[in-house]
Amino acid sequence: MGDLGEWVRVDPDVEKPLFDQLRGQIIDGVRDGRLAPGARLPTVRELAGRIGLAVNTVARAYRELESAGVLETRGRYGTFVARADPADAAMAAAANSFAEAAKALGIGKNDALRYLDAAFG
Repeated sequence: MGDLGEWVRVDPDVEKPLFDQLRGQIIDGVRDGRLAPGARLPTVRELAGRIGLAVNTVARAYRELESAGVLETRGRYGTFVARADPADAAMAAAANSFAEAAKALGIGKNDALRYLDAAFG
């Protein structure tokens, strides 16, 4: 598990905004285990300096990740990876709603999954 400043890379030549590149890489780090639940992240200033971004860019990524439940700020103690992946709860709720709607319409699992496959394209 490497330090966030060691493996995050943003590319100013890519169309995707820098804060969004950073946000996506932090999410990937959480999902693949490089950032464990409860891990402390560098301060906004520290990370900005290490990877050559503006402080506001890093702050925006952190804010959006905090709003999404991926990160949590504990006052002066810093910013940490949330203890639970918010996608788990959100996807479980969505899956239950989807399954209930399918059952109410008399649609079986295999037919319901075809709708899901079509939604993913």
